[in-house]
Amino acid sequence: MSKKTPLQRIGEDEQLLEKIMLAVPGFRGYKAKEQRREADKIVRDYLYSRLQDARNMLQDIYAIVAENRAPEASQPIDRLTVIFDRVSEKVHHASYGYAGFFDATKIDEDDLDRMISFDTQLVDGAKGLAQRVQAFKDEVQASKFDNLEAYESELRKTVEGFETTFDQRKGVIEGMEVG
Repeated sequence: MSKKTPLQRIGEDEQLLEKIMLAVPGFRGYKAKEQRREADKIVRDYLYSRLQDARNMLQDIYAIVAENRAPEASQPIDRLTVIFDRVSEKVHHASYGYAGFFDATKIDEDDLDRMISFDTQLVDGAKGLAQRVQAFKDEVQASKFDNLEAYESELRKTVEGFETTFDQRKGVIEGMEVG
């Protein structure tokens, strides 16, 4: 008896799903919602990962600054690290963008599409944050400490803006207008 490859098993699973979609009314919509739910989780995991990367770089920056400058110069960076930690944990623990198929609250597909579009903006924001923190780290590693306050201020405003945008996500999920 020969074992089936993972690709063969996936093909058989897809055929089974196609048969179920033909036989069970409404299953196609269920599958689409499940795929969107999984996409939502993937996006949030990505956002969390980028924010954690930035947070970890900030910890490296803190250590370098603490070794080379007065402790008071590292305190704003420590506070910034706490903000990144708070925002990344908010992203990590956010509820799914899709209420379960049998839940009382249903989210229609247009709202799910809007949420995915909105999350694309968040992905770009998280990438931008990580790039800004990397630039900050590069300067600090090169012993350029002149712009510490400017970087800290810019990053604080940017991560707080990201948090505000992420908080609007619930409104998008619930189909409310974001202004």
